Amino acid sequence: MQTYSFEEKLQESQLNLRTEKIQKLQINIGRICNLACHHCHVEAGPKRTEMMDEKTALRTIELIKKSKEIKTVDLTGGAPELNPNFKNIVIASKKAGKEVIVRCNITVLFEKGQEDTALFFKNQKVNIVASMPCYSKKNVEQQRGTGVFDKSIDGLKILNQLGYGKENTGLILDLVYNPGGAFLPPDQHKLELDYKKELKELFDIEFNRLFTITNMPIKRFLNELTKQNKLNEYMELLINSFNSKAVDSLMCKTLVSVSYNGQLFNCDFNQMVDLPIGNTKKSIWDIETFDNVFEDENVSVANHCFACTAGAGSSCGGALKTDNFLEKNI
Repeated sequence: MQTYSFEEKLQESQLNLRTEKIQKLQINIGRICNLACHHCHVEAGPKRTEMMDEKTALRTIELIKKSKEIKTVDLTGGAPELNPNFKNIVIASKKAGKEVIVRCNITVLFEKGQEDTALFFKNQKVNIVASMPCYSKKNVEQQRGTGVFDKSIDGLKILNQLGYGKENTGLILDLVYNPGGAFLPPDQHKLELDYKKELKELFDIEFNRLFTITNMPIKRFLNELTKQNKLNEYMELLINSFNSKAVDSLMCKTLVSVSYNGQLFNCDFNQMVDLPIGNTKKSIWDIETFDNVFEDENVSVANHCFACTAGAGSSCGGALKTDNFLEKNI
């Protein structure tokens, strides 16, 4: 296996990875989840206790209101809906004129206390990014657990009935594919066409876009790779698939990630390995606004960053536009 670091790979490629104007705030408001998926880089699950408290939520809302450059608030977890401060953050962000994205596992809609969550989504006009690693029941349940596929289908039908994923409603429903093992995602556009065909024909389900996201070699997926003696093989794949064109479009250049306890990071992946923004610990109590505070700084990197630059590139918004790299080079 090649031994150089991601930082060395950037230098070798004569690339600089520096922040630009911060336009997106991604908030991980807790690691509690009703699922415990095999690929989860957060190691979220029902037994986790980390949760953003009211004080931290209110301070985050205050900064959202003050930060004019922030266009999008992206809420993630765990299952963000399980945090009692979730709705207040959504409502305040929408009132501040921000686009709001919720990363929803769909099955959470059937949890106790979540009976009105789907309607809340519609009323607040939030964009939903829903985990759906395959249109095959077997593949989904291998990653996410028994019974998850049927609940996911039922949840998607509820969202469709509310107008999500339908043309001319303005209610965005995007799905997310994660590979079921130590390999890169296939071509995003082609896979989206397959998803749309299968989900429509089998379940009469519609959605807007499909995002393909490369599995991160950290936390739960790292443990799986280690257990299967595939870590070196997977890292070799990521390194050999490095795509310099992906660097320009990486989400960490225009995003700040906030943890459940208010700490600041370049992305949610760095948050999970405790790699702070600018390699210096900072929190929401150290700043007065997100505007211009983190602009033109070096992004904190480590070897898991190879996952975001492999093949067609990967971000929380799916594959990066890199001139059909997969078709030409893999």
